[in-house]
Amino acid sequence: MNILRKYLIGFIVVDCLFLFSFVFLFYGPWNGFRTFWITTSMTTKSHQYLAKWFYSDETIKKVLSENIVVPVDEVTDTSLIKLKKYSTSIYKNKYEKEILQHEEDEEYKLIKVSGKGYNGFLVAIYDPSRVYLATTNYLGITGEDILSVSKREQAKVIINGNGFHDPNWNSNGSTPHGTVIKDGKIVSKFRKSHWGGGFIGFTRENVLVLGSMSDEEALKVGYRDAVEFGPFLMINGKRSFVKGNGGWGVAPRTVIGQRRDGIVLFLVINGRLATSIGADMIELCDIMENYGAYNAANLDGGASSELVINHKIINTPVAGGKYGLREIPTFWVYK
Repeated sequence: MNILRKYLIGFIVVDCLFLFSFVFLFYGPWNGFRTFWITTSMTTKSHQYLAKWFYSDETIKKVLSENIVVPVDEVTDTSLIKLKKYSTSIYKNKYEKEILQHEEDEEYKLIKVSGKGYNGFLVAIYDPSRVYLATTNYLGITGEDILSVSKREQAKVIINGNGFHDPNWNSNGSTPHGTVIKDGKIVSKFRKSHWGGGFIGFTRENVLVLGSMSDEEALKVGYRDAVEFGPFLMINGKRSFVKGNGGWGVAPRTVIGQRRDGIVLFLVINGRLATSIGADMIELCDIMENYGAYNAANLDGGASSELVINHKIINTPVAGGKYGLREIPTFWVYK
């Protein structure tokens, strides 16, 4: 009887500690976990219920309003980007050395990145003229997985592009959000929700231009390839203002950027893993600024974050299914 009583008391103590910890995390005076939980859940396509289970709509709205990204209200000044071959033996810092120290015939360089709670990969691409947009062959019908597109396009490096319409969280990735420009022409146009940011794309002069504008204005800019998404992280060397964690929570991330010397940066951060929870908007700004990005924008993240080099998956996608990939509509390709 004494042994049974001890076990019973032990179970009660453990249960009480668990309940106390649960209540403290979700409803206690420290709001860090609450902010993390709400912003991370609400920016997913299929797990918003995780926030709504525990918090009222009013609380969720309040937390989201306190965590936002305010982008620089400018459009990329293309005159500030000077495409050139850069060779030096003197570097400003270790990040610049990682980017610029490479073999003469090296077309791109894969760099591992890591920070508190995350790890991932940065790809420095030395010839921006060979970066272009690929889309699913079945726009408006179905998306394609990144490995299929990589092989079809004979891509050396490929990442996912912008987000897509996902009704009831069971979309097949057929319809990208916003306007898509390919080879100077609008090939897709769908707008039901706005994810911040605006146009993200390369001009015929191979400069990455970011800006919030109309379709007509975008065509006048001279985009050869562009998507709409965001938020913007940097424009003309100026960082976006990030209040709180930016409202996007912590998750897998994909970013595209360009340095003033023209070098293009593809960044993919692993997330939703025991070894890498993911990154928030502040951390993305830090990484891109460290590596000299002059213009940079967030692309679709979460289960869509994918990096493939020479038809091999480099990051750890978390969409489930074979290889953790999902069908998506747009891709940024280096060939």
